[in-house]
Formats: sequence, structure tokens, C-alpha cells
Amino acid sequence: MQQTRTLTDKILLILKGLAMGAANKVPGVSGGVVAFVAGFYEEFIYSLQKINLKAFKLLISGRFKSLYQYVNGKFLGLLILGMLISYFSISKILDYLIIHYELFVWSSFFGMIIGSIYYISKDFDEWDRNSLIFAMLGIIGGIAISFLEPARQNDNLWFVFFCGMISVSGMTLPGLSGSFILILLGNYVLLLVDSVNALYDTIADILLWDFSFTSNPERIRMLKVLIVFAAGSVAGLVSLSHLLGYVLKRHKKETFAAIIGFITGSLGVVWPWKVKIFKTNAAGETLIDQEGNKIIDNYDRYWPQFDTSETWLALFFIFIGIFIVLGLAWYENKNGAK
Repeated sequence: MQQTRTLTDKILLILKGLAMGAANKVPGVSGGVVAFVAGFYEEFIYSLQKINLKAFKLLISGRFKSLYQYVNGKFLGLLILGMLISYFSISKILDYLIIHYELFVWSSFFGMIIGSIYYISKDFDEWDRNSLIFAMLGIIGGIAISFLEPARQNDNLWFVFFCGMISVSGMTLPGLSGSFILILLGNYVLLLVDSVNALYDTIADILLWDFSFTSNPERIRMLKVLIVFAAGSVAGLVSLSHLLGYVLKRHKKETFAAIIGFITGSLGVVWPWKVKIFKTNAAGETLIDQEGNKIIDNYDRYWPQFDTSETWLALFFIFIGIFIVLGLAWYENKNGAK
């Protein structure tokens, strides 16, 4: 599914990767929705599907040019570049906005997802009994995930590998947030805070030529957890892309209907009006991440009061989010860019 792209197309693809990276940063928001709305979801899945045994053979045989062409390297490279830029720019801005203007950030994302649902479903003209069933199953699945209670932390390496596979779901499954799933599985702190902190500390020690960490069993355990988690993430990205590629080829209508339903059901995750429940240790003390922020365990949602200006301003940002998505979609259609 490789395409000839102009310079403008390449810049837009980097911006799309930037948007995917920003979306994946927020628990409850899925980068896959960006891919779906922006019109490159199928190419993304089919490109990931090319990371297989043949690609591995091309790699070990040193045929890098053939490998680059086979896996649609230009497309994936530009997309990944956008995600990396996002990590060092937009995601940092999002961190600041979520801390200081959390309600309005959630409202904007809520509106964006509503706009995405409208945009995806308006051209879906294959509604029949079968499609409606899959859409309903998607809605039920999204709602169920939205209101699940978090499990306890589990550092069993097989479970950590499974968490890695699930964590990349937000990139491949529109509406499913990988970071929120890790919160539900109870391993958000272990995998995205503790193990990452251990990696940072280890890198700092190595730069100072200090290898005393090798005799620290807790540090070694955290590094093992991180390696297994990374391996699971790679395995999940490849396996999910193959599974989705298979169902898209054979059951595209039902798959799209289920995705529309799932995104709709997942609106509960990004409901703007909610109170944070923070993670605590056995002594009841609130856990803090490396940057000094309290670690979120879950959310307690509530219905807004309409007699406050804050609520009406949040509603305004919901409409802003809707118009952002529909405006970008209109621009995409007008310019024929994919």
C-alpha cells in the first residue's frame, strides 16, 4: 500500500505522527483514533504487518534497501519521527495543560472523540443487522473497560509480557488507551514509573562509570521487568497488526462497525468531569513519580453543575474539540492527502 508522497504529504504525515504521540500520552485517549480519522489507519496496519519473518531475513542478510521498501519504511519512519518530536514537545505542553487546565483539556479530547465518531460513521453506509450487532458489542466493550476497577500490581514476568502486548493497543485499536489499560491491570506504576526510573538511574550510573547497580537485586529486577515489557510491546505491535490486517481483509465492514462502537463506548474514559484517585503504598502514602507528580490510580466521575461558568467553558471546549477534528478532516478531503 505504498504511495508516492509530495513534500507536503510528508510534512502532514509527520504532523499526524505528532498527533498520535500526543494522544497516546493521555490515559484514556487512543492514538489509533488519530490514524483512523486522518485516513492512514489501514496503511499503518498493513505496514506493521510487513514486520515478519521475511523482513527479518532481509535484515540479517544485509539487504537494507529491500527491507526499507518491503516494510514501507518511508511511511513508518515519518510517522515515528512525528511521535518522537511529540514526546519532546507537544506531550510536554500537554503535561503542563493537564496540570493547570485539566477540565478543559479533557473537554477538548472528549469533543475530539465525539467529532471522530461522527466523521467515521457518517460515510459508513453499510449498516445492516450484522454491523449493528458488532457496533453494540464494541459499545459494550468500551463501556465495560471505562468502569473496571484496577487490579493489584503483579510483577510476574509472563504477566509483564502480556502487559507489554496490551500497552501498544492504543496505537492499533482506535478507542483503546494502552496507558489506561495498564492502570486497570494494576501495573501502570511498575511499568511506566518504577522500571523507567530504574533505567534512568542505571544510565546515570554508567555515565559516571559506576557499576555498583549490578549488585543491587531490586535494580536488576526492575531492568528485567522493563526488558520483558519492551519485548511484549514489540510482540503486541506485530501480532495485533497481523490480526487486524487479517480481519480488515475478510471482515472490513464488521471491523469498522466494532471500532465505531468501541470508540463510542470509550467516551466514559475521557469524561471531563471526574476526580482523581491516587495510588498509595501499604502505609497509605500517596506515590510520587520521578517528576514529583502524584500517580493516578483511577477516576471518580460525576455530573457537572450547570450554574458555574467553568462548566459552560468546558462545554465550549468540547465544541472546539469537535470542530478541530471536523476541520482537519475537511482539510484532508479537500487536499486529497493521506
